Amino acid sequence: MRKRERENPCGVCGHYHKYEEGEVCGICGHRMPVGSEQPAFSVSAFPSEILSEFLYLGSYDNASRAELLKTQGISRVLNTVPACQNLYKNSFTYHCLQEEQKLPFDDAIQFLEQCERDRARVLVHCMSGKNRSPAVVIAYLMKSKGWRLGQSYQWVKERRSSVELSQAVYQQLQEYEQKIFGPIENIIPVLPSFSSTGAPSFSFGFPKPNDPVTVPAFNSTGATSIFARPDLPPHEFTFGAGQTPSPPNLNGSDVAMDGS
Repeated sequence: MRKRERENPCGVCGHYHKYEEGEVCGICGHRMPVGSEQPAFSVSAFPSEILSEFLYLGSYDNASRAELLKTQGISRVLNTVPACQNLYKNSFTYHCLQEEQKLPFDDAIQFLEQCERDRARVLVHCMSGKNRSPAVVIAYLMKSKGWRLGQSYQWVKERRSSVELSQAVYQQLQEYEQKIFGPIENIIPVLPSFSSTGAPSFSFGFPKPNDPVTVPAFNSTGATSIFARPDLPPHEFTFGAGQTPSPPNLNGSDVAMDGS
C-alpha cells in the first residue's frame, strides 16, 4: 500500500491530503488557513447549487475539476461558451451552446429538461460563472417554474452572489420573458434598499408567482439599477401596456458575453 493510501482522508472534504499540515487539496483546492482551525475553501472550487440535487451553476474552473464534480454526483455539463473545451467526454455528457452573441435559451432548456426527466445532476457553466451561464439558469427557471424574470434572478443571485449580468444579456432575458408570458403590463418594481455603507441589500426568499420584480444592477463601472430613483413611491411607478423599462446607457462597451 502506497503512503498516500495509508493516510486518513480529510474530515472536511473526504479526499486524501495532509490537511492538518497545511497541504492544499489537489481535488477541491481547500486547505487549513494559517492561524485558524476552520477550513478555508477556494471560492472557485465548488459550483453553486441552484436547485437541490439537480441544477448547479459555475465557471470553467469548476468544470475542469472532474473528481470534485463526481463527488457531487454531477454527470452532465451544459457548456454555454463555444470556445470552452469539453475536457472529459468519457466521464460526462456534454451539451455545448453554439451561439456567441444570442443565447439560445430554448436549446439550453431542452437539454436541462431532459436532465431533469433523467434525474441527472447537471452543471451549467461559462468562463467565470457570472453572466452567460446564470442567464441560462434564469431562463430555465422562468420556463420550468413559471417565475418572472425578477424572481428568477433573485433566486439565482441569492445562491451565487458573484452573478453580474451584462446589459446585453439582461435585455435578452427581458425578451425571453415576454416570449413566455407576453407583454409586461403594470409591473411594480422593488427598489433595492441601501445600507449606510452604500452597498445594496436585497430581501431574498422563495419566489411566488405574484411577487414584485427585483431588477439587477449591471456589471459596468458606474452603472446602477435602472429603477434606482430616490424618493419614488413604488405604487406610483408603473409601465403602460406592452412597455418595458429602457436599460441605462452604460459607460464603455458592453461587457464580454462570456461573463468574464
